[in-house]
Amino acid sequence: MGFLFPEIMTPILHKEESFDGLGIAPKLLEILDALRFTAPTPIQYKSIPVAIEGKDIIGIAQTGTGKTLAFGIPMIQRLAIKKGMGLVLLPTRELAEQVNTELHKIGKSLGLRTALVIGGASMWQQKKMLKTMPHVIISTPGRLVDLLQQRAVNLSPVNVLVLDEADRMLDIGFAPQLGQILKVLPTERQTMLFSATMPHEIVALATKYMKLPLRIEVAPAGTAAEKVEQELIVIHKSDKMRLLEKLLYDYHGSVLVFSRTKYGAKRITADLRKIGHKAAEIHSNRSLAQRREALEGFKTGRYRVLVATDIAARGIDVKGIELVINFDLPDASSDYVHRIGRTGRAGHTGRAISFATPDQRGDVQSIERLLRMTLPKSKIPGFSDIPLEAPRSVYRSARGFRGRPRYGSVPGSRGHFMSRRRG
Repeated sequence: MGFLFPEIMTPILHKEESFDGLGIAPKLLEILDALRFTAPTPIQYKSIPVAIEGKDIIGIAQTGTGKTLAFGIPMIQRLAIKKGMGLVLLPTRELAEQVNTELHKIGKSLGLRTALVIGGASMWQQKKMLKTMPHVIISTPGRLVDLLQQRAVNLSPVNVLVLDEADRMLDIGFAPQLGQILKVLPTERQTMLFSATMPHEIVALATKYMKLPLRIEVAPAGTAAEKVEQELIVIHKSDKMRLLEKLLYDYHGSVLVFSRTKYGAKRITADLRKIGHKAAEIHSNRSLAQRREALEGFKTGRYRVLVATDIAARGIDVKGIELVINFDLPDASSDYVHRIGRTGRAGHTGRAISFATPDQRGDVQSIERLLRMTLPKSKIPGFSDIPLEAPRSVYRSARGFRGRPRYGSVPGSRGHFMSRRRG
C-alpha cells in the first residue's frame, strides 16, 4: 500500500536559524530563551508551525532529535488559547517520565498541570491527580485502559492527542489498548504521531484515526544518528563477556549495554559487579522504583554502566553517553537504530559497538539494509578474526513430512520454546 500523505522533506538547519518566526507565542519564546533552547532541530523547525495551526501530522525522525519540544510547544500553546486537554501516549514508563519532566520545564511558569499515568506507580495517587483536571495527561496505554475501565478518567475534553514512538507501541503489543483509547476520544481533535520508522501498521493507524495528516520527514525512516560512529565485531558467544571487559577498560565514559533478554541483562550486570564495575540493570522484571534508581544513578554517575533490554532503547534520555554496546543484536533491525540513538544526542558525537556471533550474518544484513550502509567490521587484538557464516535457512531443518515447518518448530515462532522474550 502506498503512502498517500503530503510530505515535507527537511534540510539540515543552518546555525543562524532560531525559534523566531515559527508562530510561537512571545511568552513561550521567553521560556525557551531562559532554558537556553536557541536553535530548533529539523523536526522542531518543520513540525511546530504546522502543529500550531492545528493540523494532524506524522513526524518521522530518528531518536534524540527533540521530538518532545516538537509536539510539546504547540500543545501547550493551543491549550492556552483553546480550552481542552492534551493526551500524550508513550510505550515505556521511563519515556513518559522524561516527557513529563520536559513539559514541566516549559509550562511550569504558565501554571501547566500534568498527570503522569504509568504502570508500577500508585493508582490511588494517579486517580487523585486526574481529579485535579490536569491540562495534559502523559501515559502508557496499559495503565490508561485500566483507569478507563474503572471510570476513573474522563477523556472527553481531549482535543490534542500525541502518539510518541508509535512504532514501538505497536511493536511491543499495545495495538489493542491503543484501539480502546482511540475509540473513546472525541473525533474532533488534533492528532500528532511521531515515529522513527514507518511500518505499514503506522500507515493503517494514520489512515483510520487521522484527518489528512501531513508527513514531516527529517531523515529517511531507519536513519541512524549522524554523529554516531558504528562498529561491528564478530565474536564467539563464549568470548563476549571478556570483550566487554576489555572495552570498558579502553573507554572511560558512561556506557550503555544492551541485552536481548531481561535474564541476560541480570547476568551481565552481576558479572560486571564481580569484576569491580559499578553497574545497574533496567528491564521489565525491575520495579518502577528500581528502574528509576538505576536511571538516576546512571545520570549522576553513581553507575558507570547501565545494562538494559529494548524496553530502554527509547526510554533513556541521558546526555553524554560515550558508548553504546550491543552485547546481543536486537530481535528487530529497527530497534538497532533506537539503541544506538542513545549516544550522539543533541549534536554530540558518540560510538556504538555491536557484537555478532558467526551465525548472525542474516541479522547483520537486515540491519545494513535498513541503514543503507555496511557496518564497519573491526579486529580486536587478543581475539580471533572470525568471519560471518553464510546464512542457513531455519526451515530446512524444521520441515515436517509434507515439507512445511511444524507449528512452533521454527525459532522465533509463537510456539517455539526459544521464542523471544521481551524485556
